[in-house]
Amino acid sequence: MNHALLFSVFVVASCGLAYELIAGALSSYLLGDSITQFSTVIGCYLFAMGIGSWLSRYVERNLVARFIQIELMVGVLGGFSAAGLFFIFVWFSSPFKLALYLAVFGIGVLVGLEIPLIMRILKRDLAFKDLVSQVLTFDYLGALAVSILFPLLLVPHLGLVRSGLLFGLLNVLVALWALWLFREQLQHAGWLRAQGLFSMLVLAAGFAAAGHFTSLAEAHLYADEIVHAESTPYQRIVITRWKDDLRLHLNNNLQFSSRDEYRYHEALVHPGLSTLPGARRVLVLGGGDGLAIREILKYPQIESVTLVDLDPAMTQLFSTAPQLRVLNVDALASPKVKVVNADALLWLENNDDVFDFVVVDFPDPSNFAIGKLYSAAFYRLLEKHLNAGALAVIQSTSPLYARQSFWCVVTTLESVGLVTTPYHALVPSFGEWGFVLAGRRAYQPPAAYTVDTRFLTPEITPTLFQFPKDMARVDAEVNRLNNQVLVRYFEREWRQVIR
Repeated sequence: MNHALLFSVFVVASCGLAYELIAGALSSYLLGDSITQFSTVIGCYLFAMGIGSWLSRYVERNLVARFIQIELMVGVLGGFSAAGLFFIFVWFSSPFKLALYLAVFGIGVLVGLEIPLIMRILKRDLAFKDLVSQVLTFDYLGALAVSILFPLLLVPHLGLVRSGLLFGLLNVLVALWALWLFREQLQHAGWLRAQGLFSMLVLAAGFAAAGHFTSLAEAHLYADEIVHAESTPYQRIVITRWKDDLRLHLNNNLQFSSRDEYRYHEALVHPGLSTLPGARRVLVLGGGDGLAIREILKYPQIESVTLVDLDPAMTQLFSTAPQLRVLNVDALASPKVKVVNADALLWLENNDDVFDFVVVDFPDPSNFAIGKLYSAAFYRLLEKHLNAGALAVIQSTSPLYARQSFWCVVTTLESVGLVTTPYHALVPSFGEWGFVLAGRRAYQPPAAYTVDTRFLTPEITPTLFQFPKDMARVDAEVNRLNNQVLVRYFEREWRQVIR
């Protein structure tokens, strides 16, 4: 019996950490700023566990029955937490943060009650030193197991909603297992059994309907028809369609609209690459959709393009989906293109290749995980991969809506010794959008374009480098790994835009 209860500790610990990870991941997906979300969720959860542990002193009788009921409550509340929070965000939005922390606190209190009760149940058969060491050992092993399985298996294959319901079912199974182990000692065992079976049926029904619920919620969240949706260890990928307009959303943030993405990608690639007739080797960091590569491959002298994108699901999707292959003109299938799925910063650290032109096309610095890719340390690594006359171009958010963020990128590039030339272009889906060319020499705009373009002309190119008063340069700190000031700028400025 003791071994069975110790195994229950393993399962209980796994479930407790899983609910914490699910809440942190869900809030990061929906609100951004993963470090803030995980930090506050973990802090609230641990505080609530402390409250639960303190409250356990007041549970004096019927310890096994109370443990079973707590497991059932944790299973139902924790199991439905992701679905409930997603529902609140989609249909009500404003009370989401309140609901998030109430759910985290409630689950934390219940989880905090579990281990003290198990220890008190086991103390009749184990010496104190053995009791503490064995319970805590299984507790930590359960936490380790779920921390490994969560990003590698659960989120990519089940998603957050189903993962929550799965762990809810595990909590209920622990309750039913304890009910069977102590069946001869329990009063009202039939009533507890009914509660357990009802909880299991509700959670199982939720698990079966989770796919339909997620589709319904996302259909409400996105105005257009969803044609593809998947969760990866790195992000939530959603493709929507309205008539002939395909749109890519990553973690609920629009990345492009097929109706005007050509403006963005032409502005990203051609002002720089058209001034480098000798360019042969190109590096693209980010840009797993292949749209920047489509523009690069218009230049016949290009011999190789290395694409480094973190998420293999992105490059796989844009290499295989027929409509997306039409959009990027099958750029990722070109024999000139080599796809590498890796963290860009680590790849730059571990690779010695140099390039004639580099495109840095990361998502906006909405969290610290992405903000590191806009840091002085990153740009110092980038500079080492530039040939003597090479240029790099960096997408740099909006100089109109996120003015200080834009000029922070410029300041950070200059801090590592690169000569910068900032510019901007109007992309209707986003508004005025900013880019920065960087190299070791002064830049001169092209007098003409030698490839076909739909947006850029020699006449309008000089206007891209002119900044009106409301986008003119402002003071900004260097974005360093240890301060990530850019993320703070970005959050503050875009929050004002949304309001």
